[in-house]
Amino acid sequence: MAGAVAIDTAGGMDFRRALGLRPSRSDIERFRALGAWRAETPLDDLARWRQETPDSLAIVAHRAGSGVERLTYREYADYVDRFAGALYELGVRPGRVVALQLPNRWQVNALVLACARIGAVVAPIMTTIRPHELERVLHRLGAAVCVTIDRWAGFAHAAALAKLAPRLPDLRHRVILGDGAAEDEINFCEFERPPWERAHADALNRLTPDPDRIGLVLFTSGTSGEPKAALHTLNSVHAAVANYADIFDHGPHDTFATSSPVCHAGGIIHANLIPLLVGGTAVFMDVWEPARAIELLAETGTTTLWGAPAAWAELVAELRQRPRPLPALRTGGAAGTAILAPLVADISEMFALTLHAAWGSTEAGGTVTRPDDPPDWAARSVGRPGPGVEIDLRGDGTITADSPGRVYLRGCQVCLATVGRDTGEVVVVTDHDDGWYDMGDLAVPDGRGGIRILGRATDRIGGSFMIPVADVEAAVLTHPGVDEVAIVGYPDGNGGELVCAVITSRTTPPTLDDIRTYLDERGMTQWYQPSRVEVVPELPHNETGKVRKELLRRWLRSKAQLTT
Repeated sequence: MAGAVAIDTAGGMDFRRALGLRPSRSDIERFRALGAWRAETPLDDLARWRQETPDSLAIVAHRAGSGVERLTYREYADYVDRFAGALYELGVRPGRVVALQLPNRWQVNALVLACARIGAVVAPIMTTIRPHELERVLHRLGAAVCVTIDRWAGFAHAAALAKLAPRLPDLRHRVILGDGAAEDEINFCEFERPPWERAHADALNRLTPDPDRIGLVLFTSGTSGEPKAALHTLNSVHAAVANYADIFDHGPHDTFATSSPVCHAGGIIHANLIPLLVGGTAVFMDVWEPARAIELLAETGTTTLWGAPAAWAELVAELRQRPRPLPALRTGGAAGTAILAPLVADISEMFALTLHAAWGSTEAGGTVTRPDDPPDWAARSVGRPGPGVEIDLRGDGTITADSPGRVYLRGCQVCLATVGRDTGEVVVVTDHDDGWYDMGDLAVPDGRGGIRILGRATDRIGGSFMIPVADVEAAVLTHPGVDEVAIVGYPDGNGGELVCAVITSRTTPPTLDDIRTYLDERGMTQWYQPSRVEVVPELPHNETGKVRKELLRRWLRSKAQLTT
């Protein structure tokens, strides 16, 4: 089977040209015939529910300290139209990039759809990304508009963006959600109040959303260092959305909650596009608080919850400490390469729920366990792919637990191309290896058409989100007390990984607090930073001079077991 796209890229390509990539006509026809892609867009879903169930709840968004904001489908659709008009007023046109760096607020959902209405490309960025990384992301995107929060989690995002703006010539407008905006900024209330949908009605009505043009740019740290932008169409994302909706038989009766950031691929899928596709209700919190989450899930009658294993573990711990009535969940899932068996058992006991596992990448979609799998399957497998997605396990000889295969995916969920954040290198997926995308993980067959992940093929670190190892190593190495450093992952106890800096030092070695303070001062994203430091006389190297990180990982795991 051919790859997800087939595009002529003769002559090389830069980011702007890459945004014009499209799937081949044969792939469009094939994936539509499978039901994975469609001729419609999420805007058609919104129009349907606006007409059929205008007073049904579309979004329930909890704001810490401020209560809950609720939008009906009529209100939701009206805001999408208004925001599209506001963006058009700012000069946003088809193919231009709009960056969003916002917490879990309902405005994110509406802005994603507003960009689709115009044919603009939306680039969600999590609020944990700090100026050092943000500048490189915005520079690569050439974003014309950036919408951000005034201040969040103690960090002044608007002020930080203002400092970057003179070095970002493509950035024409900064839109601030919050109380204050400087003279050269736009307060978001100017998006919400004026009737922009009427001011630009004719122009907007002439635009036709296209599900097969690139509509989303989702940044990921990738498998080996430089973060990459994954260029997705609305349909390549819809393929994952439709797969979940079909597997779990979702419908208008469902209320969907997630602990994921809505400015991340997982949040876009579970807190925006799945509820919208089936006419259900999306529930999310701007600050994840397990105690309040349990109350909110019960209050809203949430039926489906997806979150990181750590979020599920927090809910279990909270309920054990303070038992109370539970939400009537019928579907629950967690994303990651490994979900611990005790957590699966705890959720089964406490929620009377079979936990499902999902695995994949921002670039290429992935797999999910099914209702017909054994009840504890999430602890033994990450499931199987949906229609239009293939898996290939490659190795030397027979694939076994002792000799796992490297995982490759291709098909309807794979992005059209990736773009290096720093190098700008454009890699069109179907130009390489017949469209097979290297996932960077090692796995074995699970016996039910899916796979079981056994480990990393490279030195990836992370749980739901991956750490850009090369970036962190380069930053730590500039500390005057560090001579050499290797950034290595170690288990966090919830199926994910935390960051350890293994360093050598000929002087007084820095402590963990020293290193984190040093990185904070340089604008390094906090969840990239080490949570553990180990000082060694020397790092192990191979014959070519590369650090043997597999030895360090083994040592860290053994040391963790000995000290716990």
